[in-house]
Amino acid sequence: MPVFRPLITLLATIVATLATGWIVDQALQRIAARNPGAPVWPLLRRCRIPLQLTVITALLLAASPLKRIFHLKNDEGAHHLLLLFLLASLGWLTVRVVAALLEALLGRYETVTEDPARRQRVHTQISMLRRAVSAGIVIVTVAVMLLTFSAMRTIGASLLASAGIIGIVAGIAAQSALGNFFAGLQIAFGDTVRIGDTVVVDGQQGTVEEITLSYLVVRLWDHRRLIVPVSYFVNKPFENWTRRDPGLLAAVLLHLDHTTPVDALRGALHTRLETHPLWDGTEWALNVTDATPSTIVVRATMTARTPDDAAQLRFDIREHLIAYLRDEHPEALPRLRTTP
Repeated sequence: MPVFRPLITLLATIVATLATGWIVDQALQRIAARNPGAPVWPLLRRCRIPLQLTVITALLLAASPLKRIFHLKNDEGAHHLLLLFLLASLGWLTVRVVAALLEALLGRYETVTEDPARRQRVHTQISMLRRAVSAGIVIVTVAVMLLTFSAMRTIGASLLASAGIIGIVAGIAAQSALGNFFAGLQIAFGDTVRIGDTVVVDGQQGTVEEITLSYLVVRLWDHRRLIVPVSYFVNKPFENWTRRDPGLLAAVLLHLDHTTPVDALRGALHTRLETHPLWDGTEWALNVTDATPSTIVVRATMTARTPDDAAQLRFDIREHLIAYLRDEHPEALPRLRTTP
């Protein structure tokens, strides 16, 4: 009988935990069904596991059924362990809730904004804010867990006395990490580079795939990933092709013979662009930009919606114009002239 009652308490604790998780999940499902336009409720369902861990740990701390089941006279170790689990669960739950709220805010903003530049900017800012808040919650949680140890509380006074020296040493040692951290915040809220932007870094063109508190991941044209410290984008110049307008002007240069029929070539370019799916219909031109003793330089320009479309359009137009000259005006292709 002395063991029977603690067992019932333990089973009731487990049942109460499962029931709490089920009730909260069902409530979120019903709220989400009534408000289909609000993405926050489905995202909050991800918090079920940390919520259940928090509930069961709190109930075990309050009821202490394990002490009576195993006849523990001194349960300070078990009580301390449960307290650590409770703090960790609360930290995990807080991180999940904050992440769900920020993702819901981003999803809500994307549904009411059609400007891709603004959506990329907000996406970058919210991603950086989520990482910073999550890191802060983890640091606070670990600090509170450490303070539960009596040894940490005992040496607290000496640590505070030497806090100035430790702060100076830590600041010097972590100068690079702190610089990257504040550079990441400056990038996120300064709108210099965003996720999805096309940038040129050290002569290599790529698309920003991920921005963290310490580095950026740039996906190159051949699917390689270039890892760049965020401080690079603050201290050094770089090209951002899509900061204001994702559309770009693609250019094709051809070296041709002086007998080239420029008007016919211009008409062939216009005819091809009218049927090309990557041309956005905004601008196009074909001009003779230079002349040498043996050739002329013809430049064809046309606009596209994105940098990737501009690159592919440039390849297609170059191939089409060369094929047109080869088939219709072979005399326009450059030749080496000799005289007897």
